[in-house]
Amino acid sequence: MKYPFYLFISFVFLSFQHAQAQAGPKGKITGQTVETTSQEIIPFSSIRLMGGEPSKVISGGIGNEKGQFSIEAPYGTYEIIIESVGFEAYKQANIRISKDQNSISLGKININTSSKTLAEVTVKGQKASMELALDKRIFNVGTDLANKGATATEILGNLPSVQVDGEGAVRLRGSENVRILVDGKPSTMVGISGGGLSSLQGNLIDKVEIITNPSARYEAEGMAGIINIVLKKNTNQGFNAAFETTLGYPENFGGTAIVNYRKNKLNFFLNYGLFYRRTPGRSNIYQEIYTGTQTNYTQQHNSNNVTGAVNNIRGGADYFFNEKTILTGSYIFRRTDVRRISDFHYDDYQKSLSNIYASTDRQQDEKEAEPNAEYALTFKKSFAKKGKEFTADLRYLDYWEQSDQIYTQVSKKADGSPWVENSKIQKALNDEFEHQWILQADYVNPIGKNAKVETGLRTSFRDMINDYIVTEKQPTGIFTVMPGLQNKFVYTENISAAYAILGNKVNKFSYQFGIRGELTDIQTELVQTKEKNPRNYANLFPSAHLTYTVNPESSFQLGYSRRVRRPTYNELSPFVTYSDNRNYFSGNPDLNPEFTDSFDFGHLKFLANGSISTSLYYRNTTGKIDQIRTVDANGYSKRLPYNFSNMQSMGAEMTGSYNLTKAWKADLSLNLFRAVTDARNLSANFYSDTYSWFVRHKIGRAHV
Repeated sequence: MKYPFYLFISFVFLSFQHAQAQAGPKGKITGQTVETTSQEIIPFSSIRLMGGEPSKVISGGIGNEKGQFSIEAPYGTYEIIIESVGFEAYKQANIRISKDQNSISLGKININTSSKTLAEVTVKGQKASMELALDKRIFNVGTDLANKGATATEILGNLPSVQVDGEGAVRLRGSENVRILVDGKPSTMVGISGGGLSSLQGNLIDKVEIITNPSARYEAEGMAGIINIVLKKNTNQGFNAAFETTLGYPENFGGTAIVNYRKNKLNFFLNYGLFYRRTPGRSNIYQEIYTGTQTNYTQQHNSNNVTGAVNNIRGGADYFFNEKTILTGSYIFRRTDVRRISDFHYDDYQKSLSNIYASTDRQQDEKEAEPNAEYALTFKKSFAKKGKEFTADLRYLDYWEQSDQIYTQVSKKADGSPWVENSKIQKALNDEFEHQWILQADYVNPIGKNAKVETGLRTSFRDMINDYIVTEKQPTGIFTVMPGLQNKFVYTENISAAYAILGNKVNKFSYQFGIRGELTDIQTELVQTKEKNPRNYANLFPSAHLTYTVNPESSFQLGYSRRVRRPTYNELSPFVTYSDNRNYFSGNPDLNPEFTDSFDFGHLKFLANGSISTSLYYRNTTGKIDQIRTVDANGYSKRLPYNFSNMQSMGAEMTGSYNLTKAWKADLSLNLFRAVTDARNLSANFYSDTYSWFVRHKIGRAHV
């Protein structure tokens, strides 16, 4: 059970911030926001009341589902600013509240549709839930009360199309290899491959973008698509702060502090979080091994207890050269310390389950430390021409992971006597280092009324080192290296990319076409044997998106993109690692990248009190990378990755949201998934056809 008090603390600080301004008699300003041409209601607009010298926020609020708002403020003269997604900002100055005129009605306020919105549709009455853009779905999770006190893992697990398992692994439409970004960039805030999602608190997240068919502006890496986590940004003048705590069972507690100070051209921000979590688990495995002459059996019972503490800090500053030019510098540090104790019990039988051969107890005691750091410098320039902007970003990522494991094993024979030869003590040390430089520049230039051209460059340099050794205690008390379980693996990677996108809107049609080129240079080296394996390849990745808007309440979408999944460094490393003494893993230096062509067709329908979204999707993957597990006569297994011939995945998805009342809503998502895997290039029998389905239903608060 979680117990957040974010709203209370935020209220206290906001009250403190505006204490002077709120003193004395007050008046009221009311109005209703409507679209200029159609006179349709614009719900949930953001309203700010500016005053003082220099100008600062005096009061504010959010309009309701009917576009109506009411704001209280002390007597004085103000400027009102009204903003809503998909519309131009509305400003009106010299609004005076006095003793003689303490209630001012602005009536219907006409707001123009923004020319920046290239086929962007907002769910009416559902701003707290979902928006639809040309190439992505946007979920405004920051306004959902159900997400207060939650982690990024829990927030993602409640979104349509996304599944998160007990280990924190993320799937998108049933597929792994999802690219997770923060503010459009890789970040230590979520670690390597999203491993730090559980330490990213929901109060930092503004929205989540689900991109099943990414456009050319994004990296081609990520077969299943991209999940982009957009953090909140504070633009208020002065001092702002918020605190949040989390309590749960099994042991899950922590807290975050968010501090922001803005004064004229400078904005300073600092976030800190500290969390502790215990995660218990258990599993059972039954295994039959056919040796040719007899059948042997193994029953395995596992239990584990994982405790971990996470510290993370994010700080930096924004410098506003002017209203349209911003330079941001930031630093992120995240450290995770984990203690994992796993107990394994094996019962081995020969010929039948009544003929026990041996019984073994094995314990794994692992201590893992993972400190990560990120340095970033971002420059953004907006021009007088609406929508025209230039962005440059430079960042350095520093990852380090150290794992120290002790294995204690005690075996007994069938008669209960000690099996000395099979009783052992082992130690495993695993150090992983990763350093990455990323430089990216993007330029957007609108053409005419609705068209735009977008171009960009990106280059990244990454080097990784994996130092691994397993030792075993001998009768003399000395630990010696186990054969084949020591090596040092070095991985270097340079990926350079360039892209171009053309988008336009013609009547009811909106389109966007893009092309991205990536040049990949990879080299691996086994230090002990001096084995080197260079890989160099260049690829083009096209993308296309088309939207047909029947009317403001109904639209159809068609999307296509080509993606790549490169083998990871541990998949390329040929030396053996193991989770326990019966399950081994080895990489394959001959792996090639896999390529996916992804198609998506969808329909979005807005209802009076909700929305329904349906889609059909198909992905064709050549050179699919997956693991094959083999078991020897002793019941010992080994997993090795290979390139399969082909994998085809397809499915249908339906998501819906309905407002039960003004305060409560119901969400439903359904996903039907089929995957056909063809690995007959390895063996005539390696072929599978699997089906799965997933349903999620939630009832919660409609919006803050």
